[in-house]
Amino acid sequence: MTDDGGELAFSAKYDQTHSEAYFQKHRQGFWRKLSNNRESEIARLALQAAGNPASILDLPCGAGRFWQTIAASGATELTAADASEAMLEVARTSQPEALVSRFKFLQTSAFDIKLPDNSVDCIFCMRLIHHIGEPHDRLRLLQEFHRVARDTICISLWVDGNYQAWRRKRLEAKRVRKGYQNRFVIPAETIEHEFATTGFKVRHRLDMTPFISMWRVYVLEKIVLDKSVPEK
Repeated sequence: MTDDGGELAFSAKYDQTHSEAYFQKHRQGFWRKLSNNRESEIARLALQAAGNPASILDLPCGAGRFWQTIAASGATELTAADASEAMLEVARTSQPEALVSRFKFLQTSAFDIKLPDNSVDCIFCMRLIHHIGEPHDRLRLLQEFHRVARDTICISLWVDGNYQAWRRKRLEAKRVRKGYQNRFVIPAETIEHEFATTGFKVRHRLDMTPFISMWRVYVLEKIVLDKSVPEK
């Protein structure tokens, strides 16, 4: 759910303290480090499937967790963007200076990107859309990505059809809801229909651990929608 300004309802939590904690989270403990390494490998494969684009927009970039992978892809124009200025500052001050110098920085909402149409070859979007439970919000996001990207999107989310999603559904059925829910498993059939509706076709699917993990990265190819044909 987005607020009146178009941001997710929980976006305001990413202050300096929370941003610093987020940076440290994926570097603590054996299993988090293992998961982080696997996600980085999946991200590398996704960028390969996207054709190793020359220009990449990392949105939301968070604390720069995937910058090494993005920079190693061979891209020559790199932009790191996030709605949180605190998150951008943590990223700039926590990552190696040589890596930081490869990026331009932009504070912007993913729902209203401060860039012209067709600005970048590829939008790299990790760990965002699984926070968006309302279909109309996801459609707004995807439409904005379609406007800004020239060629491809690499986007991660939670999908069904695996052990973790089955287990989460059972736990959710027993759990008493408290406040706003901000993580969602989206049926693969649903999200792939939304991709098609907003002008993308699936080029590749990459699962973190097939049949086990909820995490999937889609590589999407932008197609031009025929506005002359009325929607059914």
